[in-house]
Amino acid sequence: MDEDISIINTNTRNEKIKNFFIQNKKKIIAGLVVITILLISYFAFGEYQDSKKIKISNSFNSITLNYSENNKEKTAKDLIQLVNEKNSTYSPLSLYFIIDNELINQKNTINELFDIIIDETPLDKEIKNLNIYKKALYNADDSNESDLLNILNPLIKSESVWKSHALYLMAEFFYSKNEKQKSKEFFNQILNLENANQEIQLEAQKRLNRDLSE
Repeated sequence: MDEDISIINTNTRNEKIKNFFIQNKKKIIAGLVVITILLISYFAFGEYQDSKKIKISNSFNSITLNYSENNKEKTAKDLIQLVNEKNSTYSPLSLYFIIDNELINQKNTINELFDIIIDETPLDKEIKNLNIYKKALYNADDSNESDLLNILNPLIKSESVWKSHALYLMAEFFYSKNEKQKSKEFFNQILNLENANQEIQLEAQKRLNRDLSE
């Protein structure tokens, strides 16, 4: 008797499963099609991204290897295009090459390129912070206090490994302006910073002892 009941229950369950698939056949097929399309799109996008990275890498290598004094304008134009690709590796490298070789003299243009790197390029947090610091260094010689602080505040208000560098840059900026009290305040912040770069901390202590001890 129990065996007969078990067989009936099994048959009933199989019939329900069969009816479910029959009633929802279109939905099931549509779902499988969507999943298949998503999988194909995912792997195709991955291959596209890999291909794009290789293309950008080859372009950067070709542009920089072929650079000479005779093609500065073209090199700058090509490297600006790479910056606008917003590639986490080669967009920053392209900007550094432009700056190191003085391919562009307009500070506004360079700062716009820095903003693309900092605000629009997918970078690791500390690489982004490094580029903020580099932007500040680039502008330090002819910036006023407000502009330089505006650039560096994201570092000064953070726990970044570049915070001590930012504080040191501001301290030296004020020292160069003969604003010794402000300079001293920034140097002291470096000494009180737990994760300060040791070399930066040592230089800050030297500056305080040598030039700001009165």
